[in-house]
Amino acid sequence: MPGPMFDPLQPYDAYDADRPLMLRCACGADHPPQAHADVAPDTLGRQFMEAALVKALFPREPVRRAFLKAVGRRGAMAAIGSVLPLASLQAMAEERKPLEKRELKIGFIPITCASPLIMADPLGFYRQQGLSVQLMKTAGWALIRDKIMNKEYDATHFLSPMPLAISLGLGSAAQPMNVATIQNINGQAIVLANKHKSSRDPKGWKGFKFAIPFDYSIHNFLLRYYLAEAGLNPDTDVQLRVTPPAEMVANLRAGNIDGFLGPDPFNQRAVFEEAGFIHILSREIWDGHPCCAFGVPEAFIQSNPNTFAALYRSVLTAAAMARKPENRELIAKVISPAQYLNQPEAVLTQVLTGKFADGLGNVRVVPERADFDPVPWQSMAVWMMTQMKRWGYLKGEVNYKQVAEKVFLITDAKKYMKELGQPVPDGAYKKFKIMGKEFDAAKADDYLKSFAIHKMA
Repeated sequence: MPGPMFDPLQPYDAYDADRPLMLRCACGADHPPQAHADVAPDTLGRQFMEAALVKALFPREPVRRAFLKAVGRRGAMAAIGSVLPLASLQAMAEERKPLEKRELKIGFIPITCASPLIMADPLGFYRQQGLSVQLMKTAGWALIRDKIMNKEYDATHFLSPMPLAISLGLGSAAQPMNVATIQNINGQAIVLANKHKSSRDPKGWKGFKFAIPFDYSIHNFLLRYYLAEAGLNPDTDVQLRVTPPAEMVANLRAGNIDGFLGPDPFNQRAVFEEAGFIHILSREIWDGHPCCAFGVPEAFIQSNPNTFAALYRSVLTAAAMARKPENRELIAKVISPAQYLNQPEAVLTQVLTGKFADGLGNVRVVPERADFDPVPWQSMAVWMMTQMKRWGYLKGEVNYKQVAEKVFLITDAKKYMKELGQPVPDGAYKKFKIMGKEFDAAKADDYLKSFAIHKMA
């Protein structure tokens, strides 16, 4: 009796290679040869490519089932095609150069900021590029820095100011680092302990203790900016304590801190555990601000240019998928397990979809709460260096433009975005507004001099 006609829009578990089959077609698919009887050759080739692509991207059956259930059978190919055009994949496969190194170790901190880097593993984007990646969950940012500098990791999840600091020799020996992509924009919040629900005006926060994840973090610079705009000196009027993100909620509950500006999911986790409330989202300070980045040592790029290109394509593909709101629930599902974030899926869904409880009795709908625009604007690098200088981390004269263009690889990002058929932005020095004040990287010194509260000599 002939088997069923092969249909690439049917759930692919029906053709799962893990199942025992009595007969295998010479084409390589798990169905009887008779299935080809009435299918045109060009359609057949496309169907087999699509089927193979889905199986390669979703090798784990539970994830494959979740994806197909989330988007529907016909939506599956449309969703994948939107980030992995088949024509582009064919062209890349033909032109791809041999990889210098296939097995890589990539460091990450278990926070939603790293979603593209993390989801590229269970969704198969690294494997699609011929890479075997081991994601290395790491306890804190200082350890991330040390391991990438000691070559224990090939690439890593960074706080976006970290490659600038390392390249400049701030807080460590100088070593050239590069930002390949911004991992996420927005996605942070100022959280306060429940006892401060009646203390929402930052002008009254003198004496408060706040946690930040690292000195060289956007969290530190945004919190300092917010406090200074309220007339508080962040170095004398409050205490800022470097605290690993995973320990922030426990410290808030124990009363060791009054609040924190930290990464998700811990902002939402504080609400989930009734330990605190969301005072403001970080996008209310700077809408579109960078947070984390995907970075590599300059030496790695020089020694492994083809591997770096494959890695770049993997992460950009994941970022393109993460940008689409309709994919966010699936992403929450695939990054929630213990080997990745080890967080309740419900908490991650609130963060990624932007429909969330704020701890003040409201359910807010803010689709832009977190986004995953990968463009490493060099103006972002210049702004971060102005804040390093404002608060005494960076002393002396600095050529902002030179450092930004050496560390933030926007030309490379545009090249690989174009190769993948993704929209490519113009320019490198986009202007931004932080708390209503425009930042123009061409006038960085004037911007820096405009602040009344600072730590500059």
